[in-house]
Amino acid sequence: MENKETFSYTYSAKEQEEIKKIREKYVPKEADKMEQLRRLDASVTQKGTVISLVVGIVGALILGTGMSMCMVWTELFVLGIIVGIVGIVMVSAAYPLYSYVTKKEREKIAPEIIRLTDELMK
Repeated sequence: MENKETFSYTYSAKEQEEIKKIREKYVPKEADKMEQLRRLDASVTQKGTVISLVVGIVGALILGTGMSMCMVWTELFVLGIIVGIVGIVMVSAAYPLYSYVTKKEREKIAPEIIRLTDELMK
């Protein structure tokens, strides 16, 4: 008679959960359609936000420079008013610029959003 080796297995729920957590770190994730839809929706406003923030901040700095020219360097009063008006125009243009860029991004991404929502609603 042959002597067969036997295998014994002890199940541990804690170990299995730990193994699953470690494995999830290394297995490539599938593209979840809902997550992809959320990312696309968030990306629509992201570009407009960045552009409007840059324009608004630069405009505020220019406005501050114009104010300084009027208040500190009195010989540059007229130039300070002109610089300040340029800053006011830039700050005022930040929100309309955000709206315009966001609208264009929505138009560009709309077909993909519609396709994903159709797939998810089935």
